Amino acid sequence: MKDCNQCGKCCTKYGGGGLSASASEIDAWETYRPDIASYVRDGEIWFDPENGESLTKCPWLRKLPGKVKFVCEIYDDRPNDCKYYPVRIADMIQDECEMLEPRDLAKPKQAQKKLDFIMSDSRPPLGD
Repeated sequence: MKDCNQCGKCCTKYGGGGLSASASEIDAWETYRPDIASYVRDGEIWFDPENGESLTKCPWLRKLPGKVKFVCEIYDDRPNDCKYYPVRIADMIQDECEMLEPRDLAKPKQAQKKLDFIMSDSRPPLGD
């Protein structure tokens, strides 16, 4: 498995309505990051703060100028859905994640163990 190359596929796929935030995350944003909280409506995330319409992409994802790389402007305060991704090798395959290598596809159970180790500081372990 390769290191993340910031291709943005995970963020572009899930950034428009495919994410959620917990009540405690939203409460923290309301207290410490009102700029993020302004994109929350009725406990759901990524709504235009001016017109209240659901956004089709994450408002915090930015493409680096002249590169095919993306950065998250709220990386340290991003929702757990983002922090925990990727969870399953199957999701990475579906999302065309560029971290995957041919050997990961050939041995998905072994790749899952490696992924769980890589992500051990970011999310709870995936149960068997």
